[in-house]
Amino acid sequence: MKRLSKTTGQLAGVADAQAEIEDALQTYETALNGSDVDTVSTVFTADGVFMAPNSPSAVGTDAIRAAYNGIFQAIAFETELTVAEIVQLASDWAFVRTNSSGFVTVHSIKQRVPDANHELFVFKKGDDDQWKIARYSFASTLPPPR
Repeated sequence: MKRLSKTTGQLAGVADAQAEIEDALQTYETALNGSDVDTVSTVFTADGVFMAPNSPSAVGTDAIRAAYNGIFQAIAFETELTVAEIVQLASDWAFVRTNSSGFVTVHSIKQRVPDANHELFVFKKGDDDQWKIARYSFASTLPPPR
């Protein structure tokens, strides 16, 4: 994962939150690339929402787990997230904008194809003092197939 550059003069609390959020994103990226549904489900809040294109929203741990199980049965990821922006809105809320690029292998046709997206994450810091994904949505940045 490519992390966001640190800004000089940044307040210590903001820098700490940025690092903790980036660590959570790194965990997510590693789990995504490893088709690890157990770890993916732990980086979301219990009431988290996953909004994939052309699919209904997956709300809550069980629905998120089911959505990623389906995704991992269909494709395998080789992707890298690049953090473009982290904005902390409150002590326990932040949003993150990322870009990703790499490849997916489509299991049904055994073909490796390019993959690129832009993503929007909303993070919440829980009572356990951990930043987790509360909302996540993405869209492809590749041109549509002809």
